[in-house]
Amino acid sequence: MDADQLAVAVPGLKRVARPARLAGGLAGLWRGNAVDVAGQHFEPTFFVAGGQLRRVEYAAVTTAADDHGTAAFAALLDWGRRAWGRERLARDVGSLQTSEIASWTVADDLDVYLQRAQTPREASVRLVYKLRQLKDGSEL
Repeated sequence: MDADQLAVAVPGLKRVARPARLAGGLAGLWRGNAVDVAGQHFEPTFFVAGGQLRRVEYAAVTTAADDHGTAAFAALLDWGRRAWGRERLARDVGSLQTSEIASWTVADDLDVYLQRAQTPREASVRLVYKLRQLKDGSEL
C-alpha cells in the first residue's frame, strides 16, 4: 500500500517530524493513534520505502517500576504463540543492554518479531510487522 492508501486505512495518521531511518531506505514517516495489542498499549510507526509501506512498528517504553517490560513481553509472547504457533527465540545478554527477540514467519512475504531490550534505567518492548526482503545469491 502507498502513503495515500495508508492515510485512508489508518484514521488519525500524522507525519513524523524527525523520521527514523533504517537500512534499505526505510523511513518511519507516519505515526498512528495508540492501540492495544494483547492488553498492552503501543504507538504504531509506519515505515515506507520506495513509496510503499514496508514495516509497521508498535513501540512501548517501560521503566523499572513497570518490571522492565517483562510482563508486556510475556503477554505478547503468549498472544503471538496463539496467533502463529511456536516462535524462534533469541537472547543476548550484554554488559549495557539485554535483549530478547521472538520471531515468527506469518506468511510467505511477512515476518513478525517481538523484542524486549533492557538497560539499567529503562526497557522497550516492540512488536514489528515487516515485509520479507528476499535476495538472490548474486546480491550477497
